[in-house]
Amino acid sequence: MRISYITAGAGGMYCGSCLRDNTLAAAMKDAGHDVLLIPLYTPTRTDEPNVSHKRVFLGGINVYLQQRFRLFHKAPALLNRFLDLNPMLRLATRRGVSVNPAELGELTVSMLRGTEGPQCREILKLVRFLAEEAAPDVINLPNSLLISLATAIKREMHVPVCCTLQGEELFLNGLPESYREESIRLIRSHAEHVDAFVAVSAFGAQYMSEYLRIDRQRIRVAPLGINFDGYERRAGADPEPFTIGYLARVAPEKGLHVLCEAYRRLRRSNAGLPPSRLWAAGYIAPEHRAYLENIQRDLDSAGLVGHFHYHGEVDRPGKLAFLNNLSLLSVPGAYDEPKGLFLMEAMAAGVPVVQPRRGAFTEVVENTGGGILVEPDNPDALAAGILELWRDPAKRKELGDRAYRGVREHHSAAEMARRVLAIYGEIR
Repeated sequence: MRISYITAGAGGMYCGSCLRDNTLAAAMKDAGHDVLLIPLYTPTRTDEPNVSHKRVFLGGINVYLQQRFRLFHKAPALLNRFLDLNPMLRLATRRGVSVNPAELGELTVSMLRGTEGPQCREILKLVRFLAEEAAPDVINLPNSLLISLATAIKREMHVPVCCTLQGEELFLNGLPESYREESIRLIRSHAEHVDAFVAVSAFGAQYMSEYLRIDRQRIRVAPLGINFDGYERRAGADPEPFTIGYLARVAPEKGLHVLCEAYRRLRRSNAGLPPSRLWAAGYIAPEHRAYLENIQRDLDSAGLVGHFHYHGEVDRPGKLAFLNNLSLLSVPGAYDEPKGLFLMEAMAAGVPVVQPRRGAFTEVVENTGGGILVEPDNPDALAAGILELWRDPAKRKELGDRAYRGVREHHSAAEMARRVLAIYGEIR
């Protein structure tokens, strides 16, 4: 099968959706299919071999300039191509890209207007490439924010189009109200041109069916999977001191502050506990640096100087080393997360998790048996869950073993590819 899989780059950031799309494309290639992974906006950044096409479409510089300045709607083709070059895109995003929906409402609506909006020229360029050079049997869009591409593709090509649903509701909910309402209206207007939607969790499928008013029967589920290369079960006893880990984007919605408050209460209420530490790693946007500084300040003020360490954004070797030094992992998101890739990464290393019972966390933990679930948005409940595993090394080891086995059974890259390919086969 010839598959054109579109993915949305996120500048220099390790993006969970980019990682998932790259892993899936590589697994479908390994299964013998001809897969072209096409990046939009910027080159993608992955922590394993990058299988994406070298050419970037809807380059972020051109998209921005055409949004802001009518003059660039008819810019010379040579200038247009120059601004889409990978070195130019990397230079433009070297200090990060804005992921703040409050600043991106106008651009979001414009992209959802498709060929009726300022980015018409860039969209048609992509469609021509798909029709004349890629010639796929199926096309996959990375999220519903790019669903206008389905309408443009269907006008030019008779080919099935899938649209992945993988967490864009968080971005949509963060838009100013007028832009949010218009964005959702536009997504619904384009939905008829999509042959199948693919959610990455059962929770996500049900939530997006209600959120976007899409018939649930049109949404298939293909759970997230990861590449296990390099992940090994730690031999011997847990590292000392007892180490609680957080591996995710550092932002309020991911709940690092909730974990730190639980840790503070844990240390305050259990004076006899042995030494411990709290480690965090993950991308942080410029607008969230003050958030991290406040967390550090609050822990220091509570007499926990030296307990917390932020390791920054880690590459694959750094991530594996980080996980191998954890006693457990907790990312107590403050919203109903539809993915939870970080849970699978921890479990792949045999690290048990303590998570709020919400979103996709529930199905991941229950399917693998690799952790415990606690009441959401409750630092005391989270602290109690952590304390339970702290005081019971045997249970901690048992859950770690279950995590290691369960994630390989339910969340391998090969199984993810098998489920997605089956969906493609149904709609061809």
